[in-house]
Amino acid sequence: MVMKNTNVLISGAGIGGPALAYWLNRYGHTVTVVERAPGPRPGGQAVDFKGATHLTVLERMGILDDVRRLQTGGTDQEIVDADDRRLAVLPGEFTGGELEITRGDLARLLYEKSAAAGCQYVFGDSITSITETSGGAHVTFEHGAPRTFDLVVGADGIHSNVRRLAFGPESDHVRFLGHYYALAEGLGSLGSVAKMYNEPGRMVATGGPGAAAFFVFASPQLDFDRYDTEEMKRIVIDAYAGMGWRTSTVIEMVRHAHDFYLDSISQVRVEHYSKGRTVLLGDAAYGNTLGGFGTGLAMVGAYVLAGELAAAGGDHRVAFQRYEEEFRGYAKIARNGNAGPFMAPGTPRRIRMRNAMFKHRLMLKMMLKMTDVFATNITLKDYPSLVRH
Repeated sequence: MVMKNTNVLISGAGIGGPALAYWLNRYGHTVTVVERAPGPRPGGQAVDFKGATHLTVLERMGILDDVRRLQTGGTDQEIVDADDRRLAVLPGEFTGGELEITRGDLARLLYEKSAAAGCQYVFGDSITSITETSGGAHVTFEHGAPRTFDLVVGADGIHSNVRRLAFGPESDHVRFLGHYYALAEGLGSLGSVAKMYNEPGRMVATGGPGAAAFFVFASPQLDFDRYDTEEMKRIVIDAYAGMGWRTSTVIEMVRHAHDFYLDSISQVRVEHYSKGRTVLLGDAAYGNTLGGFGTGLAMVGAYVLAGELAAAGGDHRVAFQRYEEEFRGYAKIARNGNAGPFMAPGTPRRIRMRNAMFKHRLMLKMMLKMTDVFATNITLKDYPSLVRH
């Protein structure tokens, strides 16, 4: 079979983009990845893999042993009151799945593997326009010279630039779910035990491996510059004013944090994952509800998208339709989930009810079983074998 549409541009060098680059390169495509950041982004919160489906994709990529070598290990987290007394414990298997790894380590691993295979990375640049022609997709960039590609992939997150350019404004596709989350890294020692404290509509978590603090808080929708770190810090500082426990100390450390990130918990809804020669992958297509499935969805989505393109001989019309048919049901967890009310319950009673869930082994067992069901709710085709033969 002669492969068509082999020249592919991917926007986004986070998780889904490099994973897709690896698979496309393996199937004979020429891949360019463009990323606004100056290089692979270090740090980030821990991400995890759950169940046989996730592990199978890692194994077929040949990185399962690498992920195991870099895993952080799920750490139990104490839920405490304002006097630091333990109220309940979130077990590591609930927060960390079967395999937990920092987002930065996973991104670096995927980047190195795909770059070594021959994928080209262009950092410090971004797409400014996509114009479909009879011969492909003509793309212009902020800095680089215009180029024409056969296909364009938006793997550039919930605020996807590619989705905006090809599908329309973000407001048409992203629905705010009432909460924000923030991560501050490089804070110094916050204790060896991971702890979480709640007041209605607010949560702060600190300690354990890594010098970081994690926040989730309820809020009306905010308008801020996502590239202005100081403005984002002020939002979190104001949101946590007057909160008990050790929060004031943590907030003071946030003022001097080197790495800080703030974003909304939102849901992405697109009628179709593709439009013409452009297709969406990961959070750009199925959103980020902070439910612990985003990384798995991106990795499995990359495997399916690349596999369907290879199986269709590069016929993007056939492949994009099959990708959506195979994947939309699996991605429903991102359409139906919302971790905000769970992590930052809105009333004292709801906080107590949430905490009580972790004191009952049967309920905890049921919750873990549900996450496994969601993570394995797809039948993976053996694309490498299918394409090889």
